[in-house]
Amino acid sequence: MTMADNSSDSRTKYADIIDMPRHTSTKHAQMSLHDRAAQFSPFAALTGYGDMVDEEARLTQNLIDIDEQTRVTIDRKLAVLTDELSKGTHPAVSITYFVPDNKKAGGSYVTSTEKIKKIDTIERKLILSRVTGFSKMNASLDIDMIIGMDGDIFKDL
Repeated sequence: MTMADNSSDSRTKYADIIDMPRHTSTKHAQMSLHDRAAQFSPFAALTGYGDMVDEEARLTQNLIDIDEQTRVTIDRKLAVLTDELSKGTHPAVSITYFVPDNKKAGGSYVTSTEKIKKIDTIERKLILSRVTGFSKMNASLDIDMIIGMDGDIFKDL
């Protein structure tokens, strides 16, 4: 028995129904092709698994423990900034700092140019001129996370 024999056998076996018109329900609307195809789409048994794999694969950097010489240089630049701020100017400075990651250990280093509004020596923060969030508070940077600062005001250092 060959495949051709099977198909003709099936045609004979179901001859009474094979050429009948497709049933159309009077109670239910016909399903759209999109909805019909969705019934046969693969089931996502591991919802969120791909996101977890992507998150695990995302690389973070460790916080660099800066040496004493770099710390002294940053302190000198902060003194220059303090002097400029006392004159009433708000200089723009390019700052490289560490941003901790919210989801896993480590973080990333970011360099941005910011206008400095003031220096909070008690909280050890640089208060920036830009505002953030709904509260419209000034953004701030933790001084201990800074690994470098550049700008025209530091050209004499």
